[in-house]
Amino acid sequence: MDLLTTALPALGEAFSLILQPQQLTFLVLGVLLGLSVGVFPGLGGIAGLSLVLPFVYGMEPVSGLALMVGLVAVIPTSDTFASVLMGIPGSSASQATVLDGFPLAKKGEAARALSAAFASSLFGGLLGAFFLTFFILIARPIVLAFGLPEMLMITILGLSMVAILAGRLPLKGVAAACMGLLVGTIGEADAGGSLRMSTYSIPYLTDGLQLVIVGMGIFAIPEIISLLRQDRAISRDATLGAGWLKGVSDWWNNIWLSIRCSLIGVIVGVIPGLGGSVVDWIAYGHTVQTTSDKSGFGSGEIRGVIGPESSNNAKEGGGLVPTLIFGIPGSGSMAIFLGGLALLGYDAGPQLITNDLDITYTVVWSLALANVVGAGLCILLSPGIARLTTIRFTMLAPFLFMMITFAAFQSRQSLGDLVALFAIGLLGIFLRRFDWSRPAFLIGFVLSTQAENFSFQAYQIAMSKFRRGADVGLEYIFSPIVIVLLIITVISIIVGIRQAKSIMSEGDVPVGAKRAPLIFLLCVTVYFVISYFDAAAITMQTDRIFPMTIAFVATVSCLLLLIRMFLAPKEDVIFADREAAGEDAEAPQGLWRTLAWFAVLLILSSLLGFILALAIFFVAFLRIRAGRTWARTLLLTAGGIALICFMAGSLNRDFPPGLLQAFVELPWPLGGI
Repeated sequence: MDLLTTALPALGEAFSLILQPQQLTFLVLGVLLGLSVGVFPGLGGIAGLSLVLPFVYGMEPVSGLALMVGLVAVIPTSDTFASVLMGIPGSSASQATVLDGFPLAKKGEAARALSAAFASSLFGGLLGAFFLTFFILIARPIVLAFGLPEMLMITILGLSMVAILAGRLPLKGVAAACMGLLVGTIGEADAGGSLRMSTYSIPYLTDGLQLVIVGMGIFAIPEIISLLRQDRAISRDATLGAGWLKGVSDWWNNIWLSIRCSLIGVIVGVIPGLGGSVVDWIAYGHTVQTTSDKSGFGSGEIRGVIGPESSNNAKEGGGLVPTLIFGIPGSGSMAIFLGGLALLGYDAGPQLITNDLDITYTVVWSLALANVVGAGLCILLSPGIARLTTIRFTMLAPFLFMMITFAAFQSRQSLGDLVALFAIGLLGIFLRRFDWSRPAFLIGFVLSTQAENFSFQAYQIAMSKFRRGADVGLEYIFSPIVIVLLIITVISIIVGIRQAKSIMSEGDVPVGAKRAPLIFLLCVTVYFVISYFDAAAITMQTDRIFPMTIAFVATVSCLLLLIRMFLAPKEDVIFADREAAGEDAEAPQGLWRTLAWFAVLLILSSLLGFILALAIFFVAFLRIRAGRTWARTLLLTAGGIALICFMAGSLNRDFPPGLLQAFVELPWPLGGI
């Protein structure tokens, strides 16, 4: 009852603030900006908030909050377009959506997938806001209960989703996850600063690889290359599909799944620093585990869209709890949001809940209202945007290459971004070809830093506790929350291993000859062995234990796979190879010739600068590869360059400069900003 007497007056004041015409105008403006940024893969909340932050200073506080919240709220909704229509994770929050959303688009059911996704996102956002309205009053002791052991267990729970997504061979899934974990350790260790698999002679690697580059390299490039080789539209029958009402019906038929995944989103989002990394995978894993017929996952199961999308928007609300109560940002965008709050005259922390509960509720329900507006706009825009799946892909490919190159460069503003994008893209192509779980790799990469830091810090504190007594140490390690999470993790692994063989996260991959899969496995094994000895050479123990352990487990997994390869016949699933038979083997265009187009764009960008390279690339690609007339080629080239210049100018972003600019000073956009 005390909660109601505290919450209801503040809630009424918040609604009176939100529903003013001026605040609604700024909220809608923020939503439109968020949609504009979110539909482009790789440009998330950080880019959008960076755009509006200079304008927030001096604004009326509630208007400024409405603008920022409107932008943040819809990015997890709008990035669904790239995930479903193009197979490109729009952000870390939409990685799991790719697994079933993109296969649905290729089947000609893009409309169904999008409407189910937007209905789920809308519901998740509203349920998250409703839950947080009362939860935020009791959240402080709950958030404080999550120490390092609890956060480590949440991270391990996220890693346990590998068991579900491992595919027909669990050992391949383990090795792929270990590869992701090791790639995530490249660079300086957070604990002691030792270098792993990098050197100061290549400064780019000392800071490690960015999620934007790895996500696009592992998922976007392999799918773009594969589709480009087919010389057809994304949808196999070049139809959009009449499934708008069917998608909403699918969501309603799975309403309990949506509720459960929304609550997962809120609860995981509450934990600082974890929500955006693991929530979609945990929701996807829960969806698979609670579905009786698992054969459709990975090849176009609508529940594989509903689960992650319900959790994504609910997670945004959950992420506000540590941000507002403790001033602890749960993500990069929340860190910028804190800066915006400070500019508006509010300091996040306990005093915000105590003294300005109405402002706190203004943020929470602005988030909910922005979800309603954003989902509505997405549904209105969907028919036009979804028609991209019916256009011949050779017309779309140059624009997608342009977008992912531009987005990748924004991570470090370095030409090394382009090299890293191509290298990770090549790895993604091989993982896809030989049926190594790309989701497992990405889960490993996303959780690598957290797994290492939490395990190291928890170990340090546990040792000091054990020095005071075994009972003190055990009580610290095995808290009630840890025990519950441990039980859930064990169940998840056991159930996942039993069910993995029926889940084709990469589709049904044909088998072929032994040679190519064996060569790739040997290369992967060599990488793991080198990683092990590289880590073993580090003198600081805190920096070497994690990569050494992961490399050892990965090497053992690969050796077991090698033994099976030598003993198994060539019809065994271990010799999966998309180039042996099926769609890829019968594609009109070759793999390396198609990949060369992307390589040419990156090389020209490094030499001449992005805009000059883009002009040459567009003209050559559209004339030679797409067979367009000169008039259409020049028109599309001009349109593409105008679009990217408008985006860069609006977001105050730079282009890859090219070595030419070291000798000739060129004006923007040919040169730097």
